[in-house]
Amino acid sequence: MSTPRLSYVDLFAGAGGLSLGLEKAGFEPLHAVEMDDDARSTYANNREKFEPEDLSEDIREVDTAEIPELVGEESVDLVAGGPPCQGFSEVVSPDGSDDRNHLFTYFIQWVNELQPKAALFENVRGMEKTDNGRFFEAVKESFDNIGYEVVPQVVTASDFGVPQHRRRLIVLAFRGDAPAHSIEGFEIDPVETPGVIDGIGDLPEVGAGEEVTEYDKEPGTVLQDDLRNGSEKLTHHKAANHTQDMVEMISHISDGGNRTEIPDELAPTSGYHNSYSRLDSQEPAVAITSNMSKPSSARCIHPFQNRGLTPREGARLQTFPDSYHFDGGLVSIRKQIGNAVPPYLGEALGYYLKEAVYELDLTEADQERLRTIRCGSLPLDQFEQEQDEIGGLTKQATLDNLT
Repeated sequence: MSTPRLSYVDLFAGAGGLSLGLEKAGFEPLHAVEMDDDARSTYANNREKFEPEDLSEDIREVDTAEIPELVGEESVDLVAGGPPCQGFSEVVSPDGSDDRNHLFTYFIQWVNELQPKAALFENVRGMEKTDNGRFFEAVKESFDNIGYEVVPQVVTASDFGVPQHRRRLIVLAFRGDAPAHSIEGFEIDPVETPGVIDGIGDLPEVGAGEEVTEYDKEPGTVLQDDLRNGSEKLTHHKAANHTQDMVEMISHISDGGNRTEIPDELAPTSGYHNSYSRLDSQEPAVAITSNMSKPSSARCIHPFQNRGLTPREGARLQTFPDSYHFDGGLVSIRKQIGNAVPPYLGEALGYYLKEAVYELDLTEADQERLRTIRCGSLPLDQFEQEQDEIGGLTKQATLDNLT
């Protein structure tokens, strides 16, 4: 018996991280909306069924009556996405006055028009606190007005096999009542929490200002092997062109260390407390941002090499496979990667929705994917020897055992 098709649209799709995860979980994208030209091109060019011109650009310019024609169907199973998150930052817009905050109303319009069984709304944690919580209350009331019950949950990406401590607000809206099995507590439960080096340790060394396009070693962990994804050519592995003074300064910082290790005569005179800091090779990264290559920004210096992260390393820590190509210049590529939903997180949410909302049993292939994600930090040889004994997948990752 074939698995029923689950269709969705992705609004504010960015480079397609959330979509990539949902697709891995068995969802089929029918349409996407993305205003940024480079991100829209990235989204389309990584999918055989789309060309950039097939996708909608500015969601504010889409006539509601034209939505079914754009999508190609009167209804879909899922509407997913998340408006630009910067407007929800308590630093940028504590009173909710940023115009970007109100783009969620267009998301509501698409949900109302397409009447999916569920909607997935993703954003930064600050959205709940914007304007003392009144903005988020407006979001919930808007869903309620069209017959959807809202269930919010803050999640940490490393609980879903992502080698990154990225905390995001996941808002699930259900037509009618929420399912009996809540999203709260649904985690992949990795065998070991993956660290930075588990994700990028097989990538070749690259100096400041250099680019490397060939692999020089085999993947060492399950995560590296999964994200290598059979690629033979390495892309986007280009380091920022730091000055010699910068290279000398950060060379004094140890794995996981910070600016306090820099000699006084070389120490920077400005910057945040966590700037000029190395990532800890054995721990998940802090949230990857568009500043991933700037040591003067947040903690983004490679654990061992004297430079900021390359875009490919940032993409790895977001769990984009190496086969995923980003269009545009370096600044645009870093922004696309930093703004993305980690695909592994999107994939896990897809499996939750399949079981809890659409009442589908996970396939054998789904179970294998979940096993891979759970075991990302394991050395490949250990995984090959012990994978049959690493049981508990259904107990850890399906809903029957979360009640």
